[in-house]
Amino acid sequence: MSDLQARPEVFQNQPCLRLHHANGDAVLVALHGAHVLSWTSGGVERLYLSPEAVFDGATAIRGGVPVCFPQFNMRGPLPKHGFARTSAWTASGSGEDWLELQLHSSPATLALWPHAFSATLRIDLAPGALELGFTVQNTGAQPLDFALALHTYLRVQDLPGLDLRGLAGQPYWDDVAQTDRLETDVVIFEGEVDRVYQAAAEPLTLVDGPVQLRIDQSPELAETVVWNPGPTKCAAIADMPFDGFKHMVCVEAAHVNTPVTLAAGAEWTGWQRLIVVTPD
Repeated sequence: MSDLQARPEVFQNQPCLRLHHANGDAVLVALHGAHVLSWTSGGVERLYLSPEAVFDGATAIRGGVPVCFPQFNMRGPLPKHGFARTSAWTASGSGEDWLELQLHSSPATLALWPHAFSATLRIDLAPGALELGFTVQNTGAQPLDFALALHTYLRVQDLPGLDLRGLAGQPYWDDVAQTDRLETDVVIFEGEVDRVYQAAAEPLTLVDGPVQLRIDQSPELAETVVWNPGPTKCAAIADMPFDGFKHMVCVEAAHVNTPVTLAAGAEWTGWQRLIVVTPD
């Protein structure tokens, strides 16, 4: 990794890379799972990483931005959320404000999912902004189907006062109530929230008291997943503190309701962009 401009670092005994922007913003990424662990902007941590997260190089890390690929949740025969978040990725390049990591099919992945592929996670850092781009190449001779979610855990200060704007009018699957619904207003976080929305055409805004975060995603990602476990479910999650639900909300750029079908030799890219909104 001598040609990388990102700085190697060890965090919780795991090899990582830290990317610094000239303005002081920074991002920390673990090679295990290509997992973004931290994004600081304006001296403030913007992502939630569970203090109970497991860092053993095999277990999925709770918090940050897990990459759910090629399966979402338990919607298929693979381990929950697929294997990308528990695989060893390789840093393939970086510059002053970007970093790329790659994962290729291997005997281990082929034993679970019989498709040849190459996946790239690109991280772009700008003042007050973080963009995550995910590219899949089908390197095999047959079409392949996959799902993807960039499972972004956002750190919040005031869950009771939190709302997510921009999804009014969008249909969604409510996994708690096990029914289809239509969003009529802002998303309020009371109790467990677990929803798969049809993505809105315009960016969303997460309002956390005086703090606002603009959340955008590419048209290739057809859904937005919104999740907070609430107090009861959070207490049953081994790698979350009992009050962890008060400090996080997941707003995920996803394509999970129907699979992406990728022809042999074809390539697909989707992205999520987070921008800190500075008060006037």
